[in-house]
Amino acid sequence: MTIASTHQHQGSRRRLLCATAMAGLLVAALAGVAQAEDHWPVKPIRFVVGFPAGGTTDVMARVVALPLQKALGQPIVVDNKPGASGNIAASETIHAAADGYTFMVAPISVQTANPSLFKPALNPERDLRPVVSLGYAQLYLVTRKGLSASNAADLVAMAKAKPGMLSYGSGGAGTQMHLVGELFKQQANVDVVHVPYKGAAPALQDILASQIDYYFDPATGFQHIREGRARLLAVTGTKRSPFFPDAPTLTEAGIQGMELGNWFGLFAPAKTPPAIMKRMADEVARAMQRPEVKQRFADLGVETIAQDSAAFTKTIEAETAVLSRLIRTRKIALD
Repeated sequence: MTIASTHQHQGSRRRLLCATAMAGLLVAALAGVAQAEDHWPVKPIRFVVGFPAGGTTDVMARVVALPLQKALGQPIVVDNKPGASGNIAASETIHAAADGYTFMVAPISVQTANPSLFKPALNPERDLRPVVSLGYAQLYLVTRKGLSASNAADLVAMAKAKPGMLSYGSGGAGTQMHLVGELFKQQANVDVVHVPYKGAAPALQDILASQIDYYFDPATGFQHIREGRARLLAVTGTKRSPFFPDAPTLTEAGIQGMELGNWFGLFAPAKTPPAIMKRMADEVARAMQRPEVKQRFADLGVETIAQDSAAFTKTIEAETAVLSRLIRTRKIALD
């Protein structure tokens, strides 16, 4: 054997050894990932919430966390990161390690509306994955007590007779209350003044004080409706509310395209292992069947609905199409 052929043989042997070693490392790495998934969770899990403690999203996260941490055998820590309509929490989740220990509990507006409202925008459609829905809350068309509209058709007729004279409140520019309010104006073809507040509670207070004419209540005014201090005319959605079954839907009232409500769900960083997301989704769905969870959600005006990742993704895609078009055509901008 010549010196050249010896070097060639040694080079080939080194390449073979290197390739074998790399293959071994890859197999070991994949085995490690699979083992980590099989043993998940082995440490506390974080639920990032983009709204203050005590709000609907925060309470939902904490209510679900209680039975969930018993089932998973690990603590679940709710981490409030309020601001920018949930975008701060979304950014925190997107940039977290995709190892199954960080999830976000949020309304789906983080994916449906925020990308069209914020510039520069996050890309949650690319960087977050819906794991499971937690529930759905209809919005309630509520008027001040003294307004002489007994149903939605009366309100529309009044708005058309007095363009620019009626006012509706919302929890702020870009909130679901605002977007549904603008959708109502578009579908009913009315000219009404938008009055943004810093949250749903002050908007409710001005309804009770007759400072504004109506708003789309996100289930904050139930007690006042039941006690007659505000009047419920209709609800959004495809079916009547289980909490006010006598109130018609806006579709029944003759105003089409008013199916939007508030969906809430659990989201994960995009590269979170599918097996972990599936386990989390299954455990959440089981937790949501517990009577105490259903009752606590009902207290918030939320129905427990656990859509799996595929169904939840379709819900988000459908609402994104409606809201992105609405934001563009109505030229909705944040304050």
